[in-house]
Amino acid sequence: MQQAHEQWSSRLGFIMAAVGSAVGLANIWRFPYAAGSNGGGAFVFIYIAAILCVVLPILISEFLVGRRGQLSPPNAIAAVAREAGASPRWRWMGLVGVVAAILIFSFYTVVGGWTLAYVFKSAAGDLSSASADDIQATFDGLNASASELFLWASSFLMLTVFVSARGVKSGIEAAVKVLMPLLFIMLLGMVAYAAVVGDFTAAWTFLFTPDFSQVDSDVVVEAIGQAFFSIGVGITNLMAYGSYLDRQTSIPRSSLSIIGADTLVALLAGLAIFPIIFAYGMSPSGGPGLVFMALPYAFGQMPGGGFFGALFFLLLFFAALTSAISMMECSVAWLKEKLAISRRNAALISGGLSWVLGLLSVLSFNVLSDVHPLGMISLFEGKTFFDVFDYTTSTLVMPLCSIVVALFVGWVLPKRITASELGGDGLGYQLWRLLVRFVAPIGLAAVFLSLITA
Repeated sequence: MQQAHEQWSSRLGFIMAAVGSAVGLANIWRFPYAAGSNGGGAFVFIYIAAILCVVLPILISEFLVGRRGQLSPPNAIAAVAREAGASPRWRWMGLVGVVAAILIFSFYTVVGGWTLAYVFKSAAGDLSSASADDIQATFDGLNASASELFLWASSFLMLTVFVSARGVKSGIEAAVKVLMPLLFIMLLGMVAYAAVVGDFTAAWTFLFTPDFSQVDSDVVVEAIGQAFFSIGVGITNLMAYGSYLDRQTSIPRSSLSIIGADTLVALLAGLAIFPIIFAYGMSPSGGPGLVFMALPYAFGQMPGGGFFGALFFLLLFFAALTSAISMMECSVAWLKEKLAISRRNAALISGGLSWVLGLLSVLSFNVLSDVHPLGMISLFEGKTFFDVFDYTTSTLVMPLCSIVVALFVGWVLPKRITASELGGDGLGYQLWRLLVRFVAPIGLAAVFLSLITA
């Protein structure tokens, strides 16, 4: 095994990279319609509680193992397990993370391709003054054309591989130091625009006035699930980021900064989207189509809508790209160590595997739309290749691996290891230990059971 020599140049560089990993389509695409479908303010309140009580302890755990092991996730887990006197076979959860990351990236490139396509379509005026039917036809047409969808998905993948291949400092850190400030500036600009042209008061009331009479167990599970997917724990990519972390950086303080920034982006996304939705009489529970169908229609009817529509999709593209970069890190770091090859070659191999699988995801919307590869299994009945990759990783692997990470760090690793990484065994450490041993596994188990029985 080869020691990881690279490190983040600063704590700020690490935090921006980790925030870039966390801030993705789950914040700007999924959060608004999840909140809209589950009652608004009450959902937001439970979401923030879930971030603190379920997600934060897992995030800290991933960083802890990564920094302690100073290797790719599978090898870091094995090294820390040996130090704890446990079996190095625990590395399997890191290997599962490597496979999951490649699978996720394969279908994520399609969604990233959508965002990239819509940047150009908005800028070119293709969506201006279009009817709702025209907007629907544009999205359907993009997916129906295997060649066009393949072009956009491949472009998104190549950009991600290019950044990853350049390394931790020159690639990942250099990219996020540009992309993250731009993302925040554009998001604030979108909020200001929505406040002028939309119904900002209705959006604020909807998001921040909780009505707990609408809360049931489904809303609670949905809020925990959104919090979990928002940060992106479970596939050990953040463990890989932790392996480049120096000993002087506080993991708990950095983790709080990361979830704080991630939550802020999600709330700002709501304030950018809901004023427009309410002003044009649309439903806040519009589902996934809220971003790619409802919003383009609304932008097309607004003054300056062409420019701000393009700006919005550029924002969405940046969020997708920073998350995609982190998705590659787990597999790239492991391939680099396992095969003793350069980072560039590891990135090309990882990206190539995702690209081949991504072809199946692209064809799932057209040529192979009627093919259900695992249809003989009830859980996968009616699911295309794209759906299988999504369901396997998001619904099965990520929650299960997060539970295993919590059990490994909370129950297998001794206090001498975890306390030394987290700055002592004071009150904050005791609270984290309680959350990671009991609250987080129970919350994630509830999400997992709800997902597989839905």
